[in-house]
Amino acid sequence: MKFRMFPKEQKFFELFRQDAANLREGALALQELIDHYEDVEAKYERIKRIEHQGDNITHEIFTKLRETFITPLEREDIHDLASGLDDVLDCIEGVASRMCYFKLSRPTPEVKKLVDVIRKAVEQIFEAIDNLESLGHVHAFCKQINILEYEADVVCREAIADLFDKAETPAEIKDLIKLKEIYTRLEIAADRCEDVANVIEGIIVKSS
Repeated sequence: MKFRMFPKEQKFFELFRQDAANLREGALALQELIDHYEDVEAKYERIKRIEHQGDNITHEIFTKLRETFITPLEREDIHDLASGLDDVLDCIEGVASRMCYFKLSRPTPEVKKLVDVIRKAVEQIFEAIDNLESLGHVHAFCKQINILEYEADVVCREAIADLFDKAETPAEIKDLIKLKEIYTRLEIAADRCEDVANVIEGIIVKSS
């Protein structure tokens, strides 16, 4: 049995676990879309359904926050954590939509690398939230998210620079515009993962 650092209303932790698990499902679905680049529209529709489920969980958290007098975490932290998880999943859905509607012939190695980084960061978010109630190893998970966010920044900068170096023909310039948008959305997703880690780190500091 886990030691409870927060003895008050525990429903929030259960909802956050559901939200993080749904986010992880979204990240895995995006990686599936990228790694097996076929039936893209159907895979995007699946990610849209996952994103909609995330919206429902976020709404439930906000509703419970309004209805609960004594919360296990500061109200602002509950709001920021729920919003942060929602933002990451929105970014994942945004990447999937662009992969669907831009109709790229195939994802680049850099897209695959960035999606893998996002998937790893989301996995760390899931582990951090799963351990948040007991504060077990949470700092280590957050530190790993920060490392992954930096890795995403480096990959994105180099990928965009490479696009501008190689684009010469009208077709290549068209692909440049599409890929730059996708790279940027993936970098934003990594930034949003770091935002979630920062909220969790703040909770740890307040609880120590």
